[in-house]
Amino acid sequence: MPVRSRRTAQGRAPAQGADEQKTSRHRALGAARGQWLVLGKDGRLTAYAFGSEGVLRWTESRPGGTSWTGPELLPVAGLTYLSVVQGQDGFVHLVGRRAVHRGGGDVVDLVSATQFQSGRPATQWHSLGNPHAEQEKAAGLGTPTPAVSASGMVHVFVRNAGGSLMVRREKAGGTWHAWQDLKAKPALDGTAAAVTEAGRVSVLAPTRGATLYLRQHEPDGSYQRDQDIPFGHTPGTAVGLETAPDRVTYYWADDATGGIVAYRPGTWAIPLGGSSSPDPVAALRAPLDGYDCTVLAHRAPDGQVMLTACGTENEGGGVWWSPTGEHCVGGPALACDAYGRVVLALVDEDGALRIARQNREPGLALEPSVRV
Repeated sequence: MPVRSRRTAQGRAPAQGADEQKTSRHRALGAARGQWLVLGKDGRLTAYAFGSEGVLRWTESRPGGTSWTGPELLPVAGLTYLSVVQGQDGFVHLVGRRAVHRGGGDVVDLVSATQFQSGRPATQWHSLGNPHAEQEKAAGLGTPTPAVSASGMVHVFVRNAGGSLMVRREKAGGTWHAWQDLKAKPALDGTAAAVTEAGRVSVLAPTRGATLYLRQHEPDGSYQRDQDIPFGHTPGTAVGLETAPDRVTYYWADDATGGIVAYRPGTWAIPLGGSSSPDPVAALRAPLDGYDCTVLAHRAPDGQVMLTACGTENEGGGVWWSPTGEHCVGGPALACDAYGRVVLALVDEDGALRIARQNREPGLALEPSVRV
């Protein structure tokens, strides 16, 4: 599958609609985690990033168009981490870790907000609390990972101060169940969660030298700890993608070599080469030249975005990473636009959003990126 970018050959595309006078409050500190480039029900893409005063949001002006609005600031004080997930209903859930300095220390909790329609205001931020009542332990709370089941129930996973994986689930009507200890330890930050179309959620949590694996046997059911995966991965790099009905393939950076790995539970790990930074791999299932393909992108140690594509579940046939010529802060994101074209999004070293879109050439060829 030919994969290439015209960025290197043609140079950086001129900025379109970029306002050089934007203040630092509208400059991203880095990409969000999770599914931070999403396609709304109205066909418009929305991108989210992490800023000094809250969440930054960009929205396509029309489906598949070249103009965007933003960045708009969704303010939330003390935000230290942001993860984004979209449910099958199209709703986008923003979940963050917040640390607000009060008195002699930081008060730490998790917060969430929801966007129901592209470009429309998000809900107010709501606190999900902290499983620890004591301030010292509460400060040791990890970073959250959200998932949304087929019924629309939001699940938020986080490592507690003792290294055990916790989950809090939303009830019907918007209230929340109490925190539940999943008894999976010792977990590190960087949990990855995936949801199949059937509605079952599976969870990977990195630990030293191995990976903890939990899954639901029934949609919205309890979590069962499965056999640990005997491969360690760099915390925060894993992403899950449904590559066959009710089957998830995980992609991550190997803890020992830094190379990208594909893994389907119950099979052997497949090395894919490359060399990754400790940022999330981006994975997308998309048709290319009439074939069902998986597109992967990751940030190399020098900050450059690397891209590849292969037949879905055919990673064993080998992949070839192509340098895009783009450099980013945090991991890149992938999505399909309203016309089915692959879109690569990244936050550049100036804190601006850049978008590179698939052109009409065979295989996977990207136009030069545009600053929005």
